[in-house]
Amino acid sequence: MGAAAIPHNEKLRLQVLQSLNVLDTPIEERFERITRMLASIFDVPISGLSFVDKDRHWLKSVQGSDVVELPREFSFCAHAILGDDVLVIEDILADPKFADNPLLEAGQGVRFYAGAPLMVADNIRVGTLCLLDVKPRQLNESDLTLLKDFSTTAVNELLARAGFNPEAKLA
Repeated sequence: MGAAAIPHNEKLRLQVLQSLNVLDTPIEERFERITRMLASIFDVPISGLSFVDKDRHWLKSVQGSDVVELPREFSFCAHAILGDDVLVIEDILADPKFADNPLLEAGQGVRFYAGAPLMVADNIRVGTLCLLDVKPRQLNESDLTLLKDFSTTAVNELLARAGFNPEAKLA
Protein backbone atom coordinates (compact mmCIF):
# COMPACT_ATOMS: atom_id res chain seq x y z
CA MET A 1 0.00 0.00 0.00
CA GLY A 2 1.41 3.33 -0.96
CA ALA A 3 1.35 6.09 1.60
CA ALA A 4 -1.47 8.57 1.18
CA ALA A 5 -0.79 11.87 -0.50
CA ILE A 6 -0.12 14.78 1.83
CA PRO A 7 -3.03 17.25 1.95
CA HIS A 8 -2.25 20.54 0.21
CA ASN A 9 -2.91 22.39 3.48
CA GLU A 10 -0.90 20.01 5.67
CA LYS A 11 0.92 22.71 7.64
CA LEU A 12 -2.33 24.45 8.59
CA ARG A 13 -4.08 21.10 9.18
CA LEU A 14 -1.38 20.06 11.67
CA GLN A 15 -1.52 23.46 13.40
CA VAL A 16 -5.28 23.11 13.84
CA LEU A 17 -4.86 19.54 15.09
CA GLN A 18 -2.31 20.73 17.68
CA SER A 19 -4.60 23.59 18.74
CA LEU A 20 -7.31 21.07 19.63
CA ASN A 21 -5.04 19.62 22.37
CA VAL A 22 -6.42 16.13 21.85
CA LEU A 23 -3.37 14.06 20.91
CA ASP A 24 -2.09 11.66 23.58
CA THR A 25 -4.87 12.51 26.01
CA PRO A 26 -6.67 9.94 28.18
CA ILE A 27 -9.88 8.16 27.22
CA GLU A 28 -12.99 10.36 27.44
CA GLU A 29 -16.52 9.03 27.78
CA ARG A 30 -17.93 11.53 25.26
CA PHE A 31 -15.88 9.87 22.50
CA GLU A 32 -16.17 6.33 23.86
CA ARG A 33 -19.95 6.69 23.67
CA ILE A 34 -19.77 7.58 19.98
CA THR A 35 -17.52 4.67 19.03
CA ARG A 36 -19.60 2.23 21.11
CA MET A 37 -22.77 3.35 19.32
CA LEU A 38 -21.05 3.04 15.95
CA ALA A 39 -19.90 -0.51 16.62
CA SER A 40 -23.39 -1.49 17.74
CA ILE A 41 -25.43 0.27 15.05
CA PHE A 42 -23.20 -0.84 12.17
CA ASP A 43 -22.54 -4.26 13.72
CA VAL A 44 -18.78 -4.03 13.20
CA PRO A 45 -16.10 -5.49 15.47
CA ILE A 46 -13.95 -2.33 15.37
CA SER A 47 -14.81 1.37 15.39
CA GLY A 48 -12.59 4.30 16.14
CA LEU A 49 -12.11 8.03 16.41
CA SER A 50 -8.70 8.70 14.93
CA PHE A 51 -6.40 11.62 14.28
CA VAL A 52 -3.77 11.78 11.56
CA ASP A 53 -0.66 13.48 12.93
CA LYS A 54 2.54 14.27 11.02
CA ASP A 55 3.99 10.75 11.17
CA ARG A 56 1.34 8.68 12.91
CA HIS A 57 -2.29 7.73 13.15
CA TRP A 58 -3.53 7.95 16.75
CA LEU A 59 -6.86 6.71 18.10
CA LYS A 60 -8.53 8.80 20.79
CA SER A 61 -11.24 6.15 21.13
CA VAL A 62 -11.38 2.61 19.77
CA GLN A 63 -13.73 -0.31 20.29
CA GLY A 64 -12.69 -3.87 19.50
CA SER A 65 -8.92 -3.36 19.21
CA ASP A 66 -5.94 -2.66 21.44
CA VAL A 67 -4.15 -0.73 18.69
CA VAL A 68 -4.07 2.98 19.49
CA GLU A 69 -1.24 4.15 17.24
CA LEU A 70 0.36 3.13 13.98
CA PRO A 71 2.61 4.69 11.37
CA ARG A 72 0.79 7.13 9.11
CA GLU A 73 1.90 5.28 5.97
CA PHE A 74 -0.14 2.22 7.05
CA SER A 75 -3.25 4.25 7.86
CA PHE A 76 -6.44 3.97 5.82
CA CYS A 77 -7.55 7.13 7.63
CA ALA A 78 -4.66 9.08 6.08
CA HIS A 79 -6.37 8.39 2.74
CA ALA A 80 -9.81 9.30 4.09
CA ILE A 81 -8.76 12.82 5.15
CA LEU A 82 -7.93 13.70 1.55
CA GLY A 83 -11.59 14.25 0.65
CA ASP A 84 -14.91 15.35 2.08
CA ASP A 85 -16.78 12.10 1.43
CA VAL A 86 -16.71 8.87 3.38
CA LEU A 87 -13.94 6.60 2.10
CA VAL A 88 -15.29 3.07 1.74
CA ILE A 89 -13.06 0.09 0.94
CA GLU A 90 -15.55 -2.78 0.59
CA ASP A 91 -12.89 -5.50 0.37
CA ILE A 92 -9.36 -4.43 1.22
CA LEU A 93 -7.81 -7.63 -0.15
CA ALA A 94 -9.53 -7.13 -3.51
CA ASP A 95 -8.46 -3.47 -3.81
CA PRO A 96 -5.03 -3.21 -5.48
CA LYS A 97 -4.43 0.16 -3.81
CA PHE A 98 -4.70 -1.32 -0.31
CA ALA A 99 -4.24 -5.11 -0.58
CA ASP A 100 -0.55 -5.01 0.39
CA ASN A 101 -1.08 -3.05 3.61
CA PRO A 102 1.33 -4.49 6.23
CA LEU A 103 -1.51 -4.53 8.76
CA LEU A 104 -3.12 -7.34 6.79
CA GLU A 105 0.09 -9.35 7.03
CA ALA A 106 0.36 -8.61 10.75
CA GLY A 107 -2.73 -10.67 11.42
CA GLN A 108 -5.17 -7.81 11.92
CA GLY A 109 -7.66 -9.58 9.64
CA VAL A 110 -9.31 -6.37 8.48
CA ARG A 111 -11.19 -6.68 5.19
CA PHE A 112 -13.54 -3.66 5.27
CA TYR A 113 -12.93 0.01 6.07
CA ALA A 114 -15.15 3.08 6.07
CA GLY A 115 -13.92 6.44 7.33
CA ALA A 116 -15.79 9.74 7.58
CA PRO A 117 -13.45 12.73 7.78
CA LEU A 118 -13.51 14.90 10.89
CA MET A 119 -13.77 18.29 9.21
CA VAL A 120 -13.29 20.99 11.85
CA ALA A 121 -13.23 23.87 9.34
CA ASP A 122 -13.34 24.37 5.59
CA ASN A 123 -10.89 21.88 4.07
CA ILE A 124 -9.36 21.11 7.48
CA ARG A 125 -9.75 17.39 8.12
CA VAL A 126 -7.87 16.29 11.24
CA GLY A 127 -8.90 12.65 11.39
CA THR A 128 -11.77 10.23 10.90
CA LEU A 129 -14.57 8.36 12.50
CA CYS A 130 -14.08 4.87 11.14
CA LEU A 131 -15.55 1.39 10.92
CA LEU A 132 -13.59 -1.83 10.30
CA ASP A 133 -14.74 -5.38 9.79
CA VAL A 134 -13.08 -8.75 9.30
CA LYS A 135 -15.32 -9.50 6.32
CA PRO A 136 -16.08 -7.54 3.15
CA ARG A 137 -19.25 -5.47 3.25
CA GLN A 138 -21.08 -2.58 1.66
CA LEU A 139 -22.73 0.55 2.98
CA ASN A 140 -25.89 2.01 1.48
CA GLU A 141 -26.72 5.72 1.22
CA SER A 142 -28.54 5.66 4.54
CA ASP A 143 -25.47 4.12 6.21
CA LEU A 144 -23.20 6.77 4.68
CA THR A 145 -25.48 9.56 5.88
CA LEU A 146 -25.57 8.09 9.38
CA LEU A 147 -21.78 7.77 9.52
CA LYS A 148 -21.44 11.41 8.37
CA ASP A 149 -23.92 12.48 11.06
CA PHE A 150 -21.87 10.68 13.72
CA SER A 151 -18.75 12.37 12.33
CA THR A 152 -20.41 15.77 12.73
CA THR A 153 -21.36 14.87 16.30
CA ALA A 154 -17.76 13.85 17.02
CA VAL A 155 -16.47 17.13 15.57
CA ASN A 156 -18.91 19.13 17.70
CA GLU A 157 -17.73 17.26 20.81
CA LEU A 158 -14.11 17.80 19.82
CA LEU A 159 -14.59 21.54 19.29
CA ALA A 160 -16.59 21.94 22.50
CA ARG A 161 -13.87 20.06 24.39
CA ALA A 162 -11.27 22.48 23.00
CA GLY A 163 -13.37 25.51 23.94
CA PHE A 164 -14.35 26.39 20.39
CA ASN A 165 -17.92 27.19 19.40
CA PRO A 166 -18.90 24.32 17.05
CA GLU A 167 -21.05 26.74 15.05
CA ALA A 168 -18.14 29.15 14.47
CA LYS A 169 -15.45 28.77 11.83
CA LEU A 170 -12.11 27.55 13.18
CA ALA A 171 -9.81 28.55 10.33
